[in-house]
Formats: sequence, C-alpha cells, structure tokens
Amino acid sequence: MTVLPDDGLELAAEFPDATHEQWQRLVAGVLRKSGKDVEGAQAEEALSTALEDGLRTRPLYTAHDAAPPSGHPGFAPFVRGGRAAGNTVGGWDVRQRHTAADGAAVLTDLENGVTSLWLVLGEGGFPVASLGRVLDGVHLDLAPVVLDAGAEVDHAARELLRLYTERGVAGAAARGNLGADPLGHEARTGQSHDVAPVVDLARRCAEEYPGLRALTVDALPYHEAGGSAAQELGASLATGVAYLRELTGAGLSVEQACAQLEFRYAATADQFLTIAKLRAARRLWARVAEVCGAPAAGAQTQHAVTSPVMMTRRDPWVNMLRTTIATLAAGAGGADSVTVLPFDHRLGLPDAFARRIARNTSTILIEESHLARVIDPAGGSWYVERLTDELAHAGWEFFQWIERLGGQAAALRSGRLGEDLAHTWEARSGRLTKRREPVTGVSEFPHLAEKPVVRAPAPEPPSGGLPRVTRDETYEVLRARSDAHLAATGSRPRIYLAALGPAAAHTARLTFAANLFQAGGIEPVTEGSFEDSGATEVCLCSSDALYEESAASEAAALRAAGATHVFLAGRPGQYADVDAYVFAGCDAVAVLSATLDRMGVSG
Repeated sequence: MTVLPDDGLELAAEFPDATHEQWQRLVAGVLRKSGKDVEGAQAEEALSTALEDGLRTRPLYTAHDAAPPSGHPGFAPFVRGGRAAGNTVGGWDVRQRHTAADGAAVLTDLENGVTSLWLVLGEGGFPVASLGRVLDGVHLDLAPVVLDAGAEVDHAARELLRLYTERGVAGAAARGNLGADPLGHEARTGQSHDVAPVVDLARRCAEEYPGLRALTVDALPYHEAGGSAAQELGASLATGVAYLRELTGAGLSVEQACAQLEFRYAATADQFLTIAKLRAARRLWARVAEVCGAPAAGAQTQHAVTSPVMMTRRDPWVNMLRTTIATLAAGAGGADSVTVLPFDHRLGLPDAFARRIARNTSTILIEESHLARVIDPAGGSWYVERLTDELAHAGWEFFQWIERLGGQAAALRSGRLGEDLAHTWEARSGRLTKRREPVTGVSEFPHLAEKPVVRAPAPEPPSGGLPRVTRDETYEVLRARSDAHLAATGSRPRIYLAALGPAAAHTARLTFAANLFQAGGIEPVTEGSFEDSGATEVCLCSSDALYEESAASEAAALRAAGATHVFLAGRPGQYADVDAYVFAGCDAVAVLSATLDRMGVSG
C-alpha cells in the first residue's frame, strides 16, 4: 500500500507554479483576439473595473496585494466583527420597519421570524400617540424597539420609556434604540433641533437602561442623496464624532458615549462593496475610539438596511433579488441588525406578502444557507481585504474633509456636503443614462405589458434637506409619459425594428434595440411590415457587413413607405437616409426623450 505524504499536494508537486507574468501573457492573447493590442500590466488593467471614490477592482488578486492585519473577531480594530462569536449564536437581528400604526402587522412579524422592530413616528410615520396601541401585545422585555421620530424624538422616547414602566419592564431588560439623530434629521429636512433633550436621553439610558441606546448615526440620508460608499462612511464618522463631543461635553465618559451610538448603513446589491464598507466602517470607528483614548469601546454596532436607491417602481419583483443579495452581503459583512425593505417599498405601504418575503429573506440566509455559522466569511480574501483597506482610506479622507469644514453640522449648513454628494450622483447618473450601469426591468429587459402593482399610499417621508435619488428616476419619467399616452389613446408609442438578413446577423442588435426603446416605454414591433406596424419611426438592425450592402437602400425604401425618422443599431457611420445611431454607451435617455417628443408623447 502506498502512503501519501502529509502535505496532500504531492500530485501537483511536479507542475511548476504559474507566474503572474504568464497569466498576463494569456490575458493579452485573449484581448488581442478582440482587437486590443496590450501587454503586461496594461493587459491586466484592461480588465479592471472603475468604482466610485477613485477605486478600481482588478481581475486578479494575490498574496502580494497586502492589506493591514484585520485582527481577530471581537478585538480591535474590529474589522472582523465587534463580538468574538460574531453572529454565530443566533444569526443577526432581523429588524422589520413599520411606518403605519398596524399592531396586527407588528405581531405577525414578531411571530414569524422578526426579532426587533423599527418604528417610524411623526413625519413620515404614524402619530406618537399611537405607539402604545401599535405595541399592544408585544413583550417589550423580549422584542427590542428602535424608534425613528425625527424632530419628535423626545416625545416618542419618553412615551416608550413610559410604556416600559407601565408594563413592568425592568430597566436592565429594555433593549433597542430611542433613535435620536439631530444631524440626520437636519440632513433630511434642512432644519436643526435642540440637542439638549438628546443628551438628557443618553444620560438617562446610561444610568437606567444599560441595554438601550439613545442615538442613531444614520448614514442613509447621504446614501439616498447619491453619495458613494466612502462618502457614506466619512459622513457617518463625522456625525458620530459630533455626537461624542456633545455627550462627553455633557459629562459622559468616552466609553459611555460610544455605548449610546448605533450606526446605520445601506446594503446594496454590490455585495463585495457592501461587505468591504461594513468592515471598513468598524475599522474607522475603532480608530476614532482609539484616538479618543478608549480603544476597547470602538466596537461599532451596525444596522444595515437594504438600499432604497436600488429599489425600482417598475418590475418591482426584481427587488426581491436585489434585497436578497444585499442581505447576504450585510450578513457576511458582519452587520448586527439587518432590515430588508419589502419589494414594494417604492409603491406605498407593503402588503402582508411583501413583509413576509422581506423577513423570510433573512431567515433563509440564516437557517437554510447557514450564513451566520461562519464568522467573517469574507475575511482572508485578498480581494475583500484590499478593498476594505482602500475603502477605509477613502472614507477617512472624506471624514477629514468634513472636519476641515468645521464638522458635520457646518458641512451640511454650508451646502458643501450636499454639493459633493450631488457631483457624485451626477457622474453616476451619466452611467445610468448610458446604460453602463444597467437596471434590470427598467433600462434592461423592461416589461411593458406588466400589470402595475398597486399599494395603499405610505406616509410622505421628511423632505427639505438633501434630495432622495433612485437609479430608475430618469427612466421613470419616460415610462410615465408612455403610460399617459396609453391611457389617452389605448396604445403605446411604437417603433418598427427592421431586421436585415438572417437571424445570426441581426439577433444581437435587434435585442439591444428592443431593450433600449422599451426602457422609454416605446413598444418595438418586429413582426409584419412597416406599413402595418402603426409606427412612424424605424430602427435598422443587422451586422456591419449587411449595413454596408443595404442600409442606405433599406432606409430609402422605409422613408418612401412613410417613415419619418430612421435609426440604425450599431456604430455611427455615413449611410444615406439614416438620421441617428443607437449603440452601447449612447445617451439612451436623451435618445428616448427626443423620440417621444417627435412622436407627440407629451412630457
């Protein structure tokens, strides 16, 4: 019998290790076939992807892509989590958001997997006076409650504390967050409010309710205004530092002040960026605590919320997929609590089905995918560790910029922070309008025949401060124009797609053109003749070779048949009777808006 050596790698020992240079040569060979003549590092760079904040993801990471040691779970710098056991004991806290005074929905959630409640009161939610009724039947010593009451935080917090006393809940048993966030409220509304009651609440929590936090550092206003991951991190640090100054100035120790803060971040469908952002956030806050002289207090408590920016009104079912990926990323990134926004979040108040899918998303990832059984599952990945490090540096740089402006409040009130976020969103909007950043169901593979999902109106969220943006906003305007035209005339605006030659020659560009025009609510007609299509505009779809042979003659024939405008799907050329070209990277929104204008579809 042959006994294999202990290293278990004997079978590969006779094969030499591949080098980085060999890999680059192979990449160069593949790129050369696609017309890109590059070598070495340039070949590798050609496969890199640009991210916001000046970051790039490369196609290959190795042990040479060093990053600072990420430490151990539960120990500074807390990159790998604030607790030594991570979420392995019971998974992350499944936190459901409620904006309506619906006590039955609250109890249904708690009876079916939800472990804490996020209640929005006052402007954007339900009246503070309804809090007791909403929490009727809820075991307040078991279910943590997180408030979100904006300017009414003092009223809402005192009402919750009254309920604890009335229902016999001991101070030590209370869990959750009173949700005070003066700077977050100012970011939302442009209005400041007195911080003195917030300090009083923090002092009371520190003295009487050890499991209850008083403040939330909400980074969602900056994310929802179009900010990048680094801007979200930097703004949250600046806000957290501002609160530390207020609390320690009022007599709390640094350790007590840190214990009063919970940080809220957006989790997007970019799973690796989300994982890196949460890990970087913990590292950055650990550095703040260290500088403040309390390194052991630097374990940031994190609440991740699936991004409202990525949610769409059209084809909202796709939002289930987006939120599943975002939740996976939040769990893998080490979030302590995760809120999955229902797939119909953009449409109004979620129904029972949407809430059930939202809470079950976390349950499946925890109980069936066993995601929480591994502490920091992304740890040790050269890619994730490097991205975490680079994002931490970018976030710290943005934080320092805010501090040089005088801090978070000064940055908000001067308008400088809003301007910087707007510049970031402007750049991203360019990628969205050109479909460089696709939105499935909206700018890619839209479904014009879908039946609209109707929901009861939700309370209007606070406004007056930073804007709230969404990835689908420009396409939503176009689709609304098409909807109005359908309601008025009984049909959508149409364009005839003229496929030239065999399927092999036209299928790719036919699919591209159909997706593009449907993104603007324009119905593509591919069957029958142009005369029978009911369209006034046409788009030629075929290969470059066939365009050279017949594009001009086909365009002339279509014009003779009544076509008022002729597109060609492909690279711009000089073909007679062709008015415009649509191609990958063209400004789709501008093309679609102009087309609807010509068709008489009012804006």
